[in-house]
Amino acid sequence: MIRFGRAICGDLEQAERREWWLANGLGGYASGTIAGSLTRRYHGLLVAPVEPPLGRRLVWAKADAELVDGEQSWPLFTNRWSGGAISPTGHVNIESFELDGTIPVWTFAIGLIRIEARVWLEPGANTTYAAWRLVAGPELSTSLSLSVRLMINDRDHHTQTAAGGNDPRLETEESRLRVIQPDFTLTFRACGGVVAVARRWIENFDLLVERERGLYDRDNHLQVAEAGFELRPGRWVGIVGSLHHDPSPDLEAALERRQSWQRSVVEQARVVPEMGAAPDWIGQLLHAADSFIFTRSIPDGPAGRSVIAGYPWFGDWGRDTMIALPGLTLATGRQQLARDILLTFARFVDQGMLPNVFPGAGDKPDYNTVDATLWFVEAWRAYLDISGDRESLAHVFPILAEIVDWHLRGTRYGIRVDPEDALLRAGVPGVQLTWMDAKLGDWVVTPRIGKPVEINALWYNALRTMTAFAEALGRPAQAYHDLAERVQASFARFANAHTGGLYDVLDGPSGNDGAIRPNQILAVSLPYSPLAPALQAQVVTVCGQQLLTSYGLRSLSADHPDYQPHYGGDPRHRDGAYHQGTVWAWLLGHFALAEYRVFGNADLAQARLSAIRDHLFDAGLGSVSEVFDAAPSHLPGGAPSQAWSVACVIEAWWRIERAKRKGRK
Repeated sequence: MIRFGRAICGDLEQAERREWWLANGLGGYASGTIAGSLTRRYHGLLVAPVEPPLGRRLVWAKADAELVDGEQSWPLFTNRWSGGAISPTGHVNIESFELDGTIPVWTFAIGLIRIEARVWLEPGANTTYAAWRLVAGPELSTSLSLSVRLMINDRDHHTQTAAGGNDPRLETEESRLRVIQPDFTLTFRACGGVVAVARRWIENFDLLVERERGLYDRDNHLQVAEAGFELRPGRWVGIVGSLHHDPSPDLEAALERRQSWQRSVVEQARVVPEMGAAPDWIGQLLHAADSFIFTRSIPDGPAGRSVIAGYPWFGDWGRDTMIALPGLTLATGRQQLARDILLTFARFVDQGMLPNVFPGAGDKPDYNTVDATLWFVEAWRAYLDISGDRESLAHVFPILAEIVDWHLRGTRYGIRVDPEDALLRAGVPGVQLTWMDAKLGDWVVTPRIGKPVEINALWYNALRTMTAFAEALGRPAQAYHDLAERVQASFARFANAHTGGLYDVLDGPSGNDGAIRPNQILAVSLPYSPLAPALQAQVVTVCGQQLLTSYGLRSLSADHPDYQPHYGGDPRHRDGAYHQGTVWAWLLGHFALAEYRVFGNADLAQARLSAIRDHLFDAGLGSVSEVFDAAPSHLPGGAPSQAWSVACVIEAWWRIERAKRKGRK
């Protein structure tokens, strides 16, 4: 589905703004631009969790290929240098670029010569393949060869490297090169060719995107070798780089393994009846959805399953995982995977709370979230609705009951039910607890202390869910039912006669906050709504008129004095705009669900989602960005591939299609 010709590939600005992203199911990834240039510190052919679970390091940076016919040579790559030079300009030789699932595919055309190039990751391994083949065509009068320069690194993927700051030991053996670092060994094999040591520092790569983000914009990589190949029509040659001892050099078999992995993702989704009729762009999102799932090592316990919140800089977050879980797993026919993720996170519930940030090696979980735990309850509801797995429900029910108990008597950060109205309040100065969590130093941009609207919509949804769970297991349910009734009655306080929608926060330090924010849409989109139908319609109308864009909902209405129309610049500017107008894609799915609930027009609701199809051809190709500018033309920003952005679109399309087929809202 994703394909570009020379008009995009040959235009450096257009080619660099489009990025490909690959994942291996272990938390590792590879990424780059269509042009072949590096514009982020995160671009590279292998970024691997050297220190599990997510101590990710850039280990293989680049493989710059040059085509040679004995007299002339042509670069099949582009480099951007500090100072502004672009050399070489191999992107002008790209005839087309496309995605095969998630595999990037370049076709270079130089006269009669056509070369296909691909990069892919081995599923379940920290192994990358870079391969080229001469496309069969008219017989050429000269022989062709390929020279490939291999560049490595050994740094955290959030940083840069000083020239000379990396001094590995190199060992060669036939077509192998071992790059021996203090914490790992990177093994290269030349598949169908030879490799020879050629050690030198390549300095001053210009990282354009990092400069735009107000961060350090230079990097340096160590070239360790050159590989050489003779090209023959139809025969793959290339390089495999791996943190495993002896990677397979069979390129065709390795490519088939990756393609088989991708086919299985689509085939599993086709088991879900509604997904069998999904349009092509939803099919493309299935591949993106798969990239976020990974196997997570857990100290003192068996490995679990979790979700990368977004590429490139996020790890796994409790809130993001639970919001994304239905779209990533249930809509895609992977119920067992949903169960595994839920049980993994259940191990970390403490004082009735789910971690916000999952721990790294030797770290403790961070519980600074009020909503992740409530989304955890909703994720269990969604899983049980599809699976009917009462055995797992019986296993987790004591944990869920404990969550409610802790919220009633009070837990961390002032999270506690107000006995006066049964609404949930949260917040202490200096801590960000809701999904609107931007914080820079001691500055919490949107503290939202008090009773946030979406938190209480989730609280009501959780109590109705617990009532149903208790009834299904034959356990006492009346207390949950009665408490839900009290919450629903008190929720009427959120009605804002001035705006026609809902207050964003009640009983805050300065009283009630009437800012028009998208959090209120969850009071309509969640399975159990505390609102009467007329007020549901008003909320959808207010959000539609004030906040809706093609790619999501603005985080603040444009008439508010704190509104920021653009997201970008240095960390302070970005954090200041993050939830002050910036559009969030994950909310588009919730708006579509709310609109369908109120108006019952499935075609209209699904059409709201279809604008995402156009975005799949921009930024993180085949995926959905984290955020967009609040003002037209709504340029993408933040992480170029975000789990809940992808998942909530898939989930909304699936749930609406499912309801449509059953003839109900």
